[in-house]
Amino acid sequence: MTRAGVRNLAARTWSGHRLFLIVLTPAVLLRVDAELGYRWQAWFNDSFQYVQNAVHFHLDPTRVSGYSMWLWVLEPLHSYAVVTILQHLMGLAVAVMIYALARHRFGAPAWLATLATVPVLYDGFQIQLEHLIMADVPFLFLLTLAVTLLLWDPVPSLCRCVVIGALLGLAEIFRSVGLPLLAVFAVYMIIRRISWRKVAATIVVCLIPVFGYAGAFYAAHGQFAMTNSTGVFLYSRVMTFADCAKMTVPPNELSLCTTVPPDKRPIAQAYIWTPESPLDRFPPTKFSPVPNQLAENFAIRAIEAQPLDYARAVFDDTWRVFAWKRVIFPNAPTYDEYIFGYRSLPIPAWDLGPHGSYAAAYAQGNPLTQVVSPFATIIRGYQRYAWLPGTGYGLILLAGLGGLVLAWRRFGGEALLPWTISLALIVIPAATAEFDYRYVLVAVPFACLAAAMAFSPGTAGGELARRLGKRRQRAGQAADVVPAGEKAAAAARGSGHDERDLAADGT
Repeated sequence: MTRAGVRNLAARTWSGHRLFLIVLTPAVLLRVDAELGYRWQAWFNDSFQYVQNAVHFHLDPTRVSGYSMWLWVLEPLHSYAVVTILQHLMGLAVAVMIYALARHRFGAPAWLATLATVPVLYDGFQIQLEHLIMADVPFLFLLTLAVTLLLWDPVPSLCRCVVIGALLGLAEIFRSVGLPLLAVFAVYMIIRRISWRKVAATIVVCLIPVFGYAGAFYAAHGQFAMTNSTGVFLYSRVMTFADCAKMTVPPNELSLCTTVPPDKRPIAQAYIWTPESPLDRFPPTKFSPVPNQLAENFAIRAIEAQPLDYARAVFDDTWRVFAWKRVIFPNAPTYDEYIFGYRSLPIPAWDLGPHGSYAAAYAQGNPLTQVVSPFATIIRGYQRYAWLPGTGYGLILLAGLGGLVLAWRRFGGEALLPWTISLALIVIPAATAEFDYRYVLVAVPFACLAAAMAFSPGTAGGELARRLGKRRQRAGQAADVVPAGEKAAAAARGSGHDERDLAADGT
C-alpha cells in the first residue's frame, strides 16, 4: 500500500470511528503503564504450575494444559514480557471485536458500540488479569473470536463454521468450561436455522482437538479424559451441604463423608486444598483416576438426594457475582493475588527446578515481579477505584435480557448467543466448583455485546428505544408551544401591570 493509501485509510478510520479511537487510546496507555510498573508479569498461585508444565511439557491432571502449551511455544524467547504483552493485546482485541460487531453487523450508533467496550478496556481488574500468567485472557480471546465469526454475517459459510469449531476446541483446552459452550453454539445455530452440515462441521471440528488432547492425556495418565479433577471439584461443590444420612453411600465412599454440620463447614475450596479434606484420606494424589471417580460418584449421589440444597448452593454462588462491593473471597492471600500489589508474589518452595525454580528456568533469569515506581503507583491507585461492580454487571445482563424478551418471536434474536454465553460463564463454575472473581471478568464482555446488539437499529429493543425517543421529543416540543390566545392574554396582563405600576409611582 502506498503512503497516500495509508493516509487515506487512516483518515477514513478516524472519521468513521473517532469516538472509539479516543476511548481506546487511554486504555492502551494504562496497559503500557501496567507493563512498565510490574515487570514483566504478575503471579497467581496457579501460574507456577502452568510454567512448570511448560518447561518439562507435562499434561497436568488438575487442569487442562492448553495454556502451558502456549507458554511452551513462547518459551524459546525466555520472556514473560512477551506473554503479558500478547495478553494485553488480546484484551484490546476483544474490545475491538465487540465494537466492530456492534457497528458493522448491527448498525449500533458509535456511542453505544463504544460504551459496550468500556468495561473490558477500563476495568482495573481486567487489566491485572491480562498481566497474570493465567489462561483466562487467551480463553476469552478465542471465545470472542468464535462469536465474532459466527455473528459477522447472517449466514456463516461452511469454511467459517470449521474455523469456529477449531476455535472452540482450542478454547476448551485452555479452560474446561469451554466444552459446555459448544452446546450453546450448536443450539443457537439450530435456532437460527443454519444448515445441519454447518452445525455438524462446527461440532466435529471442535471435538478434534478435544479428543486429541484426551488421547495424549490417556498416554500420560492412563485415563481418556481432559483432567483427573472433574469429580474432585464437583465433590467440593456438594460438600457445603452433603449429608450422608440422606444418601445411600456404598462402603468404598464412606470415607468421603463428614460429621461437621453444614452451617459449620468451610467454603467449597477447602475440600480440595486443605489437609482436613476427606479426599486426603486416599493415597496421593487425589488427582488420580480412582479418587476422582469416587468423588464424582459421591457428588452425584449428593445432588440426587438433595437437589434443593444443591440448587441453593449454585444460586448462592451465582448471586455472589452481583454484589456491589468486592469482598475478600475465598481468602485474603488469594484475593490479594488479584490486586496490583507492593511486591512480587514469592516463588513457592515446591517449584524446584533448573535455575533454582521452573519459573526462573522459563525466563532464564530472575522470575520475581519487579515493582517499579511511579508506573506501579499509578496503576495500583487506578485499580483501587476503576472497576465494574457486580451490580453493574447484573444491570447489563438485565438490559440484554430485556432486549431478548422484546424479540421473543425470534427467540431473542442474535443477541441470544453472547447473552447466554455470559450467563453460562458464571453459572457453570458455580454448579461444578465455586465462585471466583476472575470468572466474572471473562463473562462481562459478552453481556456488554448482547446489550448493545439487543438495542441496535432493526431490533425490537432498538425499535422500542426509537419510539420512546420520539415520544420524548414530541413531549418536549409540545411544552415549548404556547397557544396564541394564551400569549395575547399574557401580554394584556403584562400591560395592565405596567400601567398600575406607573400610577403607583405617581408618574
